[in-house]
Amino acid sequence: MLSGIYVTCKPMVMLSIQRLFSTSKRASVKVAVLGASGGIGQPLSLLLKLNSLVTELSLYDIKHTPGVAADLSHIDRNSVTKSSQGPKSLKVALTGMEVVVIPAGVPRKPGMTRDDLFTSNASIVRDLVDAVAKTCPKAIVAIVTNPVNSCVPVAAEMLKKHGVYNPRKLFGVTTLDLIRASTFIGNLKGLDPSTVSVPVIGGHSGETIVPVMSQCKPYVKLTDDEICSLTNRIQNAGTEVVKLKAGAGSATLAMAFAGSRMVDAIMRAFRGQSNVVECSFVAYDYNEEIRYFATPLLLGRNGIEKNLGVPKLTTLEKELLEEAIPTLKKNIQKGEKFVQSEFKEFQTCK
Repeated sequence: MLSGIYVTCKPMVMLSIQRLFSTSKRASVKVAVLGASGGIGQPLSLLLKLNSLVTELSLYDIKHTPGVAADLSHIDRNSVTKSSQGPKSLKVALTGMEVVVIPAGVPRKPGMTRDDLFTSNASIVRDLVDAVAKTCPKAIVAIVTNPVNSCVPVAAEMLKKHGVYNPRKLFGVTTLDLIRASTFIGNLKGLDPSTVSVPVIGGHSGETIVPVMSQCKPYVKLTDDEICSLTNRIQNAGTEVVKLKAGAGSATLAMAFAGSRMVDAIMRAFRGQSNVVECSFVAYDYNEEIRYFATPLLLGRNGIEKNLGVPKLTTLEKELLEEAIPTLKKNIQKGEKFVQSEFKEFQTCK
């Protein structure tokens, strides 16, 4: 596990649209999107197709993948787009991949929490990561599938079973919480949201999402009422989208953008860019029971170069974090036990 280094959080590296679609000459990253035909997968694949760092984009899903790949292949970018469809083609989809991003899964519907998705989505993540471990064990893996708090431990346990677990290369994508925090604060204070940077720690569901507004860059003065209102909206923004879509899905477009931003940061660091910092849900010994935690991370060629730890918190932020811990603990344990119990059953059957 990675142990935390408790320091004051440095300013987050913000990503402009221009940089996201820059024309770097060092493009050489092979990226696989598992779940490429879904509500998140399609716009995420589009954004990655537009990213000049991607030279090969491998799309995988259980249906419609050839059509999605053909559609993207018509875009005038100098990268190869290929498709694989169905479990038997998963090995082909993953061969040679350096970054694997997983948005596959069932979306939330009105009345559902992220945790309600666990049984179906945990099985999907288990099977996909099993294939990653067998085919491209050295790849950096980014989990978008909800519930992230549980699916990252599922992925970690599967990688451990194969003896290829590297905590520096497994990420739970929580970037959407950062984007929402920047947007809501920027809108409230009349600032360009793309210039606002707010670290968000803890996890990626409800009360486990802890925005550290005291560390906002640039500094903004917020009243206690504003902090409480903003925190509540950031924590429940996903539910807001689910309700307004009225059964048509969950947050897909903003999540796709968030996923592409995280993958872009991983790729830029992978290609040698320095000072790339993003928050993500990763292996982190917050205490003896909380072994995964979202913190600001300094990224490097091998994934996490340095965990920047929990930033300095106000009294209110400490209280929010304490409220988050019991739920976060349950989420993590659920993911770990899911794989461990199934593995025991498998061993018994043998």
